[in-house]
Amino acid sequence: MKKTILTAGVVALALAAFAGSAAAQDTLRLKLKWVPQAQFAGYYVAASKGYYADENLNVEIDGGSTDVSPVQALVGGTTDVVINWAADALASREKGVNLINIAQPFKNSALLLTCRKDMGIATSADFKGKTLGVWFGGNEYPFYAYMAKLGYPTQGGADGVEVLKQGFNVDPLLQKQAACVSTMTYNEYGQVLDGGLKPEDLVVFNYRDEGVGMLEDGLYVLEDKLADPAFKDVLVRFVRASMKGWKDAVENPAEAAQIVVDSDPSGAATIEHQTYMMGEVAKLIDPEFKGALNVDDFNQTVKTLLSASGSETPTISKEPVGAYTSEITDAL
Repeated sequence: MKKTILTAGVVALALAAFAGSAAAQDTLRLKLKWVPQAQFAGYYVAASKGYYADENLNVEIDGGSTDVSPVQALVGGTTDVVINWAADALASREKGVNLINIAQPFKNSALLLTCRKDMGIATSADFKGKTLGVWFGGNEYPFYAYMAKLGYPTQGGADGVEVLKQGFNVDPLLQKQAACVSTMTYNEYGQVLDGGLKPEDLVVFNYRDEGVGMLEDGLYVLEDKLADPAFKDVLVRFVRASMKGWKDAVENPAEAAQIVVDSDPSGAATIEHQTYMMGEVAKLIDPEFKGALNVDDFNQTVKTLLSASGSETPTISKEPVGAYTSEITDAL
């Protein structure tokens, strides 16, 4: 029998080739909805603790900004997956961008309208004649649906409301430029308290409790990309690792907050605020950590948006078709 003799050099080359192939990772680009903060802790934890690497993934996390929206980044080809609210995603889809929801890590919504009692707000009836702060860039849709439900025009006047285009801060409320401003339970509401106002000084309207809550922070891709089996496989691994990251973040909030602070290249994130945020964000995450979209919640979002279809600022005008898929979360 003829023996095959491998030289040391051949063995080294073979091992190097094997190591190279084993180390090769699939790269996935994730675009956040906003800057690094505990709102996205699950993804940072998954990256920091090697959960993505365990799935043979190299996930590049790109913080959001006011310059380029997640949808613009997706259309422009600079990212593969984006985090977005359902209202903005559905509005974009109706305009021709074939966004599709592949997972929904956030089960509950966190959007609030936070108001000052000393500016005459006790109930939603007191909105009339007042100035209300509203975020735009795709975040305005829940507000307009809420005003449509109440029957309030948004062009001012004694029987309507005046809309103040709010920056991503709470200064208009603190400086009494607006009677109410947009806040999130996990972020700006805390900033209002940090600004000197106390809970007893405020009246808070939770969009969910007011019957106009909508799905927030879902994962979206371009629908045509799902035709590629390899990309779908990458998405399954990505969602699986991300939900592992979210489970870890919820169970270890202090550690997750520190990971977020360490992941912020600007140095703006503080451990105190991120710890507060993580505590609030934990209340929103899918408790089963599967990230599966709840169809009833999706239908409620659509119903709310359609209820405002005849208003001054309609979001969608018809029932969306094929706007979500369960094939990724079903494969986890």
